Amino acid sequence: MIGGGIAGASAAHFLAAGGQCDRVTLLEAEAQLAHHTTGRSAALLTQNYGEGPVRPLTTASLAFLHNPPDQLVDHPVLTPRGIMTVAQHETDYERLERGLLEGSKLQPPVGELDRDQAVEAAPHIRFQPSARVMWEPRAHDIDVAGLHQAYVRGLRSHGGQIETSRRVDAARPHGDRWIVETTKGVLEADIVVNAAGAWGDIVAAGASIAPAGLSPLRRTAFMVSSPFPESEHLPFVAEIHHRWYLRPDGAQFMCSPADETPSEPCDARAEELDIARTIEMINENTRLNVRSVNSHWAGLRTFGPDRAMVIGPEPAQPNFIWCVGQGGTGIQTSPGAGQLVADLVIDGTPSQQFNDVGLELAKLLPDRLR
Repeated sequence: MIGGGIAGASAAHFLAAGGQCDRVTLLEAEAQLAHHTTGRSAALLTQNYGEGPVRPLTTASLAFLHNPPDQLVDHPVLTPRGIMTVAQHETDYERLERGLLEGSKLQPPVGELDRDQAVEAAPHIRFQPSARVMWEPRAHDIDVAGLHQAYVRGLRSHGGQIETSRRVDAARPHGDRWIVETTKGVLEADIVVNAAGAWGDIVAAGASIAPAGLSPLRRTAFMVSSPFPESEHLPFVAEIHHRWYLRPDGAQFMCSPADETPSEPCDARAEELDIARTIEMINENTRLNVRSVNSHWAGLRTFGPDRAMVIGPEPAQPNFIWCVGQGGTGIQTSPGAGQLVADLVIDGTPSQQFNDVGLELAKLLPDRLR
């Protein structure tokens, strides 16, 4: 398993827990796991989000997220947090209607708040006279560290190994196995799982596998102090086009312009101009009156060419398994995606938990890109 973020950790856990692998080893190039995108996520569970092929993975993840095995967690990984999406002007109504239509299929369904309800639920927002508000009541904050640690515990409890500061530089087929060259020597493996996130195509190139066409996109985030004593209980609020969003975090708000700036795979850093632009939008649309930033960062959200994940065996090398392109849904889909990877490695087909979620496997497999 290459990559110690949420994708690699979840897939490694489910592979080890399946009991069909003699050994599962997770390799991470950095000195610590989840150093990049996983540790910098807004961390929400929202069913009304993501490209079509991805949504069934969220549905398949709900049982684990709501009731993770007791031996893997010290406390629940979900905390209720409603999500409010604001369309401030009439020109935004068509997009809002599409969101309401998609959300109507959920249980409970996504609905619309009238102006008085919206003001009561989110007193920190400046609603324009023409504003309409979409409301997802059953969204949740996700404890990313707790969820990631659950996978790590699960992997280790089933005999799996984790090696940090061990970058994979190349891999080559040797009979029906792989010779994997790393910064700490050579390994042999029956299966290579590429869960390297933004570096996924680089790992593939090192194995002489054609790229998936991944696009790493930088997203900026920063923290500001809240002037509202009740802010911890306020909803997550996003502008309908995702030009900005606010997520309560104790006595602070996490703010973002929800930007998608193309980037090379790297340790992403926030740009001052993006922060300044976001502060201007937030002050125009909220009552936060932001004057300073407490901290800031950026992360890379990596998408496939069609913005769906790439999960499954490489057609030319079936023992090279892709698990990349999670985009903005990697945390909330990690139980489903991790189980799907394990299923495809062990049995070559999805297990029964995917029977009733609407999974369209062909839209996730790398075959579609070849």
